[in-house]
Order: sequence, then C-alpha cells, then structure tokens
Amino acid sequence: FFLLIENAFCIFSRPKKSFAGEIVLITGSANGIGRQVALKLAPLGVTLVLWDIDDEGNKETSRLAQQNGACRVFVYHCDCSSREDVHEQADKVRKEVGDVTILINNVGILIGKKFCDLTDEDFEKTFRINFFSQVWTCKAFLPAMVACNRGHLVSTASGAGLQGLYRSSDYCASKGAIIGMMEAINSELYHGGKHGIKTTIICPYFISTRLSKGFKSAKPCLFPVYDPEYAASRIVDAIKKEKFYLIMPPAVYLFGLKIFIPRKAVLFLESYIKFPKSMEEAFGQK
Repeated sequence: FFLLIENAFCIFSRPKKSFAGEIVLITGSANGIGRQVALKLAPLGVTLVLWDIDDEGNKETSRLAQQNGACRVFVYHCDCSSREDVHEQADKVRKEVGDVTILINNVGILIGKKFCDLTDEDFEKTFRINFFSQVWTCKAFLPAMVACNRGHLVSTASGAGLQGLYRSSDYCASKGAIIGMMEAINSELYHGGKHGIKTTIICPYFISTRLSKGFKSAKPCLFPVYDPEYAASRIVDAIKKEKFYLIMPPAVYLFGLKIFIPRKAVLFLESYIKFPKSMEEAFGQK
C-alpha cells in the first residue's frame, strides 16, 4: 500500500534527477543489466566506472558506452566477492577518477540447487557475491557521500528477497539480506540528517540474462521475464525519480504481502504460475 502511494507521489512530485557530472560506478557491468544500465546512462553526461571480472565483456561495454555518447569511461578488473580486491580497486577509483556519487550494485549469482544439494561452499559463494560485495562497496564509497551529504546507493536485490522460492534458498537469503541492510542504511541516513543521500532497492522477477540460464515463465501475463534493456530503462527511471523501491512486474508486490496471506495460498500461487516446473527446467539438469 505504501509503495503504491510512493509510486503515485513520484509521478506528480519534484523534477527528475539530473545525471550531469555524476561519477557512476556499476558492478557486474560486462553484460546483462549492468551493461544496459551503462548504455542508458552514457549519453547523460556521467563519468562511468565499470567493475567486472570479465575483462573482454567490460571492454565491450566501455566501447558501446562511448559509442552512445559517454565522454569518460574507466574500466577496472574487480572480483567483487573479494573484500581485499574491492577496497584495492576503490582506492584506485578515488585516486584516478574521484569520489563515486552514484553506486549501482548489480553483480549477482544464482546457483539454482535445492537446499540439501547446496554445499557450504555454495552458500558462502552466493553470499560473498550477492550480499557481501554490496557490504564492501557501500563501506568503500558511502563515507565520502556522507561527508558531503550527497550521493545515491542503488542495490539490485530481487523479488526473491521478499519471498522464499523453490530451488533458491541461498539466493533468497542473500537478496533478503540486501533489502534489510539497505533499509537500515536508509534509516540511519535519514535520522542522521543526511537527506541528500538517496537509496533505491531494485526487486525484479527474472530478467533474461546469463544468471537466469534460460528460465521461462509459465504465466508471462502475470510474471513476465523482462529483457535487460527494458529492465535497465526502468532502473534508470527509478534513479531519476529517486524511488526507494522499484518492484517489477507489479505482481511481485504479492510477495511482500506474504505475512497477510496463508502459507498454503502462497504455495498455491507458486503452483499456479508453475514456478517449480520452470526452475526444474532451467536448473534441474545434472
């Protein structure tokens, strides 16, 4: 209910954010949503900082961004699952580019195993990439934003962070942790008088990227699988409007109502949209 009010308020509220002069760092920028967000921001007068472990893909993103009008693009090899690497590359960015003013945490992984089939190493890997990478990047860049009371933290979570889903226990847990952390950071900033720093939490359903491995929705009318370009346009628009949450498609709002709905009804919804079957087809093969 409150998210619907916020969305309606954004339509008629203050003018959209200007990106001119912003230093935007995107993690997981070599492909998928990260690349498309970079391309959407390229003609808007920003300085792009691209982090990924896929050097060739990252260079291609840089080339395409410059074709789209980006004046300054900086490419870094960064393993976001490594705390040491994150802080080392963050130091380089501060020295070579400047203080990051918009941080877009996008890097992620989905293993797609059942709980009892996940090893301890699988859980640790998922949390390092999905959750701790965002802890470390926020730790690296938020202090400078606080010092000047200006900046924007954008975190890609997931609709799975609002609802535990089949074959996704580690993924749902890591994305739920992101949502909790970002809401807490937002609270601390607000009560600390740092109203110039904005936060946006992205909660999509599946996007047709490498992460989804060909996942196909059995009920696309309710839960469509968006292409990365469309998802990126929605994300950039949410940043412009300084929305706290971006939940897409609208049916994902149902996940947030789980405390008001009997558990059997939630499980029935999963069966109706054939989510377990879709996950088995995408991730169940040996």
